[in-house]
Amino acid sequence: MARPLLLRRCLLAAALSAGLAASLVAGPAQADPEAAGAAGTTTAAAAVTFSDTFDGPAGAAVDSSKWQIETGDNVNNHERQYYTSGNKNAALDGQGHLVITARRENPANYQCWYGTCQYTSARLNTSGKFSAQYGHVEARMKIPRGQGMWPAFWMLGTPVNWPDSGEIDIMENVGFEPSTVHGTIHGPGYSGSGGIGAGYTLPGGQAFADAFHTFAVDWAPDSITWSVDGNVYQRRTPADLGGRQWVFNKPFFLILNLAVGGYWPGDPDGSTTFPQTLVVDHVSVTTSDSANGGAIRGLAGKCVDVAAANTANGTPVQLYDCNGTAAQRWTVGSDGTIRALGKCLDVNGGGTADGTVVQLWDCNGTAAQRWVVTAAHDIVNPQADKCLDVAGNNSANGTRLQIWTCTGGANQKWTVG
Repeated sequence: MARPLLLRRCLLAAALSAGLAASLVAGPAQADPEAAGAAGTTTAAAAVTFSDTFDGPAGAAVDSSKWQIETGDNVNNHERQYYTSGNKNAALDGQGHLVITARRENPANYQCWYGTCQYTSARLNTSGKFSAQYGHVEARMKIPRGQGMWPAFWMLGTPVNWPDSGEIDIMENVGFEPSTVHGTIHGPGYSGSGGIGAGYTLPGGQAFADAFHTFAVDWAPDSITWSVDGNVYQRRTPADLGGRQWVFNKPFFLILNLAVGGYWPGDPDGSTTFPQTLVVDHVSVTTSDSANGGAIRGLAGKCVDVAAANTANGTPVQLYDCNGTAAQRWTVGSDGTIRALGKCLDVNGGGTADGTVVQLWDCNGTAAQRWVVTAAHDIVNPQADKCLDVAGNNSANGTRLQIWTCTGGANQKWTVG
């Protein structure tokens, strides 16, 4: 959470005392093959390493085995809220949501950097409980609205020594931009207002506060790709830093918060109504069987391959000798996508006819990019109800992949991971 950001010591005291110097990387959860078979599907190349769907009775606090609550104010951002403890401003709603509430109040005479605090809110993190190094990191949320509101879903590198330890902002919104969210990275020499990022704007003047949206990054060595509802809007690599240090190939932990006021959003004004809420449906981290993704092997033991490792939209996806390159490292996401090189496996034109070729394309959340990996080793596009298929049952390098009516043939059988 930046522009600018220098974390106040009191907000990180709990995190630092929780043993950040120790390794915090959580191992991938092991899938149960029998359970997967019973369900008819498996995602062998993906393991959920963190998930919270916020199930529980209304008014309950968040799961303390997953989250800790930070308390205090933040002078360095000139935010106006006091972050409270327990379930005062962060509680389950009994319907599978976490609700972080910002209120214009001060029930306990909290003191802030500017005097008596005017607002309360909440901030949660997973420091000392969970961190990740690479994967698909997402949250489905409905953000608040109004001048001065500043919700964020973000990550900090461990051990915390900002900005040198790095920051990944998956989603930030400032209330004066109701239709736009921002994704940003911060590190040594590119922090605060110098962070490197981009915005994503909803079409037609829609406001993010009107509905739930899914905010995500796909994070791999030397690469971070941002998306909203599956629509990719930026990708960052060390080449974007102008020679400055890339600090994102190490563990990071998660943070959710709703700030009120600050340098970037400005303070609330007469148009701002309270309370305001950040409603979180779920948070998850899904990682492949390795930091770089996994191979998908098929006919003659060959691999699903992006031709020439070309990231351009429309690049053919083909069969090729397995070589361990990034063009053959695929991640099966919890959202049904199959991804490589920061883009998605896509059925050309959303077609459903036998012989429609598959390609690499920007992830866009359409049915052309939804896949189910079955226990029978088929990869099925549900929209077409057809299988990923090697054209002509030809095992030669460069043979194009397509969709075809599922036959059970060897040219439709795949081992994922």
